[in-house]
Amino acid sequence: MDHAPPVPPPFIDAHHHFWDLDHNPHPWLQDEPVAHFRYGSYAALKRNYLPEDFARDTGACAPAASVHIEAEWSRAAPVDETRWLTTLAQRYQRPSVVVAHADLADAEVSHVLAAQAAFAMVRGIRHKPVVSLTAQDARRGEAGSMDDGRWRDGYAWLEKFGLSFDLQAPWWHLEQALDLARDFPATPLVLNHTGLPSDRSAQGLARWRQALARLADAPNTALKISGLGQRDVPWTASDNVPVIQDAIAIFGADRCMFASNFPVDSLVTSYGAIVSAFAQAIAPLAPAQQRALWGGNAARIYRIANWA
Repeated sequence: MDHAPPVPPPFIDAHHHFWDLDHNPHPWLQDEPVAHFRYGSYAALKRNYLPEDFARDTGACAPAASVHIEAEWSRAAPVDETRWLTTLAQRYQRPSVVVAHADLADAEVSHVLAAQAAFAMVRGIRHKPVVSLTAQDARRGEAGSMDDGRWRDGYAWLEKFGLSFDLQAPWWHLEQALDLARDFPATPLVLNHTGLPSDRSAQGLARWRQALARLADAPNTALKISGLGQRDVPWTASDNVPVIQDAIAIFGADRCMFASNFPVDSLVTSYGAIVSAFAQAIAPLAPAQQRALWGGNAARIYRIANWA
């Protein structure tokens, strides 16, 4: 059984979400169910999740700063989410910075990026590319994927606006991500959720490690340690600490970040359990490496000042 977590040092949570379903449009939480959601049923998420809820869940493990990742607000008005988050931060001092949304395949994406970048809190963009459900179904060149010329034209605008990119894609699409990172070396690319190592068989983990190692060849890439839940499998430190340690060994302690993915990962475990497993995983490392992993890397990548 996982033990109660110790109080961690000051840290940055590099990936979490807020939503107010009473006032704001989040179709996936209201009237457009997501097929094949990776944790199965997500009915428990269909409630408001605001800074006070985050404070309750984090308790003694509250981060010193945090990065809000776009939460699939209505795609018709992505800048409205950023405007709302700015108001939220003014009231609660949470979140610290924002990774906003823009449809990179939209012919007018440069205008959306300009509007997002005009907000002082915005650091980057996340737009989920088209991906396959399994490694066996993965194909190159799909419309809406990282190979799509129109999508890549939109990606090219990120450098102009000084924005990073958050990528959510499973490990079997990381060859595409490597090409993207190499073709746009001035744009930081941050892989979300540890590359989604859902297949924990020996072969599955070996292929995941190989894919991560290929992406890590690009120096403008970084990795968030998050999203380690498995469908219908209890979340335990014994399962996840080795995965965390492998990921850090591959990407290096200077390019990995702690991230909770709350409240989504509340479907599989507690905030304290995530913090505790991360602390256990990095305990063998030098103090300077631990500080980088807890927050120094996130502060550098997302430009967060005065957080510790």
